Amino acid sequence: MEFEKRKKATLATMVSPEPDKSPKGDIDTPIIPLLKTLNSHPSYFTTSSCSGRISILSTPTTTTTTIKKKAKGGNWVFITHELANPNSVQNLIFPPITESTQFDNQENLVFRFEPLIIAVECRDVISAQKLVSLAISCGFRESGITNVNSKRVIVAIRCSIRLEVPLGDTHNIMVSKEYLNYLVLIANEKMEANRKRTDSFHDALLKSELFIVPPENGTAKGDLEIFNLDQDLGDKDCIMINGGVEDIQLTREVKDNKRLLEVPGLSLPIRPMVITAEPVEKLYLWGHSACTLETTDNVKKLLVFGGFGGMGRHARRKDLWVLDSVSGRLELVDVGSTPSARLGHAACLVEDLMFVIGGRADPKNVLNDVWVLSTTNFEWKQVQCNGIDFPQSHRHAAASIGSYIYVFGGIHNGSISSTMYRLDTRNLKWEELRVRGQNPSPRHSHTIVAVGSQLFTFGGYDGVKALDDLYSFDVLSCTWKKENMAGSTPYARFSHTMFVYKNYICVMGGCPIRQHYQELSVFQVGSSMWMRIKLDSIGEDLFVRCTTSIVGDDVIIVGGGASCYAFGTKFSEPMRINMLPLLKFFDEIEDQTNGHDEKGLTDGFDLISEGKYGKKMVPLVWVLRVDKKHAKPAKDILKKFGWLDVERKVYTQENRIYICFPITKEFVAIYQNKTPGLTEAADKVNEFDSKENLKVISSTRGLDLLVAFGARAHSDDFIKVRKTASSPLKVMKEAIASLLKDHNLPSTLLEQLPTRWERLGDIFVLPMTCFKDSAWDSLGNKLWLAVAESLGASRLARQGRISSNGTRDSGLEILVGDNGWVDHRENGVLYSFDATKCMFSWGNLSEKRRMGQLDCKDEVVVDLFAGIGYFTLPFLVKANAKMVYACEWNPHAIEALKRNLEVNGVADRCVVLEGDNRTTAPKEVADRVNLGLLPSSEDSWATAVRALRSKGGMLHVHGNVKDTEEDLWTEQVSNSIKDISRSEGYNWDVTIQHVERVKWYAPHIRHLVVDIRCKQIES
Repeated sequence: MEFEKRKKATLATMVSPEPDKSPKGDIDTPIIPLLKTLNSHPSYFTTSSCSGRISILSTPTTTTTTIKKKAKGGNWVFITHELANPNSVQNLIFPPITESTQFDNQENLVFRFEPLIIAVECRDVISAQKLVSLAISCGFRESGITNVNSKRVIVAIRCSIRLEVPLGDTHNIMVSKEYLNYLVLIANEKMEANRKRTDSFHDALLKSELFIVPPENGTAKGDLEIFNLDQDLGDKDCIMINGGVEDIQLTREVKDNKRLLEVPGLSLPIRPMVITAEPVEKLYLWGHSACTLETTDNVKKLLVFGGFGGMGRHARRKDLWVLDSVSGRLELVDVGSTPSARLGHAACLVEDLMFVIGGRADPKNVLNDVWVLSTTNFEWKQVQCNGIDFPQSHRHAAASIGSYIYVFGGIHNGSISSTMYRLDTRNLKWEELRVRGQNPSPRHSHTIVAVGSQLFTFGGYDGVKALDDLYSFDVLSCTWKKENMAGSTPYARFSHTMFVYKNYICVMGGCPIRQHYQELSVFQVGSSMWMRIKLDSIGEDLFVRCTTSIVGDDVIIVGGGASCYAFGTKFSEPMRINMLPLLKFFDEIEDQTNGHDEKGLTDGFDLISEGKYGKKMVPLVWVLRVDKKHAKPAKDILKKFGWLDVERKVYTQENRIYICFPITKEFVAIYQNKTPGLTEAADKVNEFDSKENLKVISSTRGLDLLVAFGARAHSDDFIKVRKTASSPLKVMKEAIASLLKDHNLPSTLLEQLPTRWERLGDIFVLPMTCFKDSAWDSLGNKLWLAVAESLGASRLARQGRISSNGTRDSGLEILVGDNGWVDHRENGVLYSFDATKCMFSWGNLSEKRRMGQLDCKDEVVVDLFAGIGYFTLPFLVKANAKMVYACEWNPHAIEALKRNLEVNGVADRCVVLEGDNRTTAPKEVADRVNLGLLPSSEDSWATAVRALRSKGGMLHVHGNVKDTEEDLWTEQVSNSIKDISRSEGYNWDVTIQHVERVKWYAPHIRHLVVDIRCKQIES
């Protein structure tokens, strides 16, 4: 009711003859139709608006306030909501000599263009999210929910095509007439772009489902789709994730008579990969590509290219990384000519070549080029393709079958596409396929995978909503088919990832982001049933625009992340999921070797098309059946060219007459058309010499020989399923349940078991909320030993509250183990500390690295809050500081600090000063002072100034700051340092050199570091 009252009151003021509160006094004429459309919807009404304006603003020169977007404290001397007349602007700024100046006072003049902005109050968060999504898709990419509380939900519709140029002041214009004309020209172009974008948004509103009135009794039968349409489509490659909506149902559950395939008790553990040789932050990416490369030594490596992120300033990348999936070693491939930096491209591996197609180099530069990387010598080459022109495209999806790469969907020349393109990698020819069947709708940010001679695509974004459909595409008949989906179907999503494991298609992650995306949706090829499996992760991983690669029974996840208003930029570390536990939930097929007739050989095939050669039967998993007498050379050929699937077992059929070799889907695609006549096959066998050197034959000769041997590809019905180990959580539940039963304790206590835990060195740390019931006390040490054993832990601890005293002692409680001392290596620095006595902040990793990257070889540094050496050690070990004075008053931290100085070999360059730094810190010795205390180090700012040399130096001041007050805080720090330096008798020029946003400390509270340069002013 309150919403309707506010809407009624607001709309009444809009039609009132009285002027409104805006400087103009009424609504801008160009957007009246758009506002009427918005206000006609029962879930929206506009509270303020501007259609876009070109203006000149004057402000008094005496003010020190930075000019804001509003005209507070100034006056409009020129303003128009239409295209500006250059002559009118010229005459205003450069009046004819015969006319007297119209400016009496000296004031600053700023020429500005500001685009459309509309504030809309929404009935609820769901309505707001739909409107934001639509606005972003029409180019208003800075749109978002600006206010959410129990009373009001406000959306701002806006974009970034602004212009602001100072002209000088009323007594001294600093630009020429020609330059002023140039500014008017640019502003008019922006106004025209703004108008087109506004019209597009209005048209999209009228056509969208938002303005289709639902039935009065609710949604139509079966239509339960309510989407959280948070976007990741902006120029900044970011998404907006609004808090407080995790419990919203995003899509429908399939509610029919079929059994829902939920998997209670099963979870797949996600474990971080240990990255060596290079910092793991090099893989902090999204929108990149990854391909699995099998090397000659049978070690599978990942080729990771492009994307957005990386160390330091996040940007689009063009680096090529090789990641060893076994050892975690990361190496940069240093090559000459490379593709331009990009994201949203596609990459496919065809034999020993990796093809990179399209992508976006920047918001205005979408690519259609094709680059090829030779994985034998790691040389890039841009290739010129023939056939049709492949469009400029990004956010498409691609998969390879044989020598062909299929590219579907994406954003082509600014429009969302549903076209299927095919690139023949042998002759580099593009063609647009003429498809038939049930065509998918246009989409981008979807996924596609290959299974046999079929492609499967899932999800994506169609410009209005996220999608939850699954389509298959038969590459032999070019036919689309919409797959029936039953069971626990995946939620609608885009920017997700999809992979094939055995004969299962798996979907995970994506947008909209919800807690239930910490799960895996699994579909068995050949059926219509889906299930969901929980992903047991230590942290809150963000699987958005990440990549997944299958290596044996492991899934390697690289990258993923987002930029959002809630917590800034977040990236996920490389992860590993072991898929073996999945197999135990399916029927185990015995390894049979005898007595199978031809009918048995067709089991497991899927009838997919009626084509030129009759019915096509496509196996789900393949083997190559060879006469026993040709088994040895056939196996050698398969192994030589990587066609043998080493993850499955070889078996025999028909009393060991035939040998069945498991083969890869890539081999199947190139072997299907190898059907020579009987005479030709006989000739090949006659030509074959068992002594022929298989090491030097070509792949073509190898294929011909396999055909000549009479080798037949058919479905592999007899996959031996390996026994799998239970997850640690399941083992823990079973062990604790047994303990409870033995001690006659209620099974309801199992609800207090932790579902996640952390690791600190070799200590497994349980959350402080678990095992809180006093009934657990009767189990004594048996409880903790059982938990430790289930986790495979030698030491076990439970987190406690941090002490509120000045030393902020840790509250960690050791449950199993002798002590709490742990070793932790970070950025090449070894930290050793007692986790029960000292805190360790994982979130300061980037700032410690930044300090370590400074060149301090001739500098003396004072660290006023040294702790265990968080920043002291990077200054000494990495930045090579000449001397560091380390101030600390926590005796436990001092003990660890001295130990760390010794083990890192830098004790001779550090003086540890025990006690309050306000009394112990040295004076006039430092070139640099670090103040790393949160939430504020203000009590020691004067101490820091006194520690600097008389000529000045650099201060690194840490603090927790409200996100809306960052500029205010940095100015306060700068001004305070100025005042302190003057009171100490210094004549310093104090300037802000840099502001580092380290992390989010709490909602809307950011950990900042401001670098303050103090420099002696020469007399």
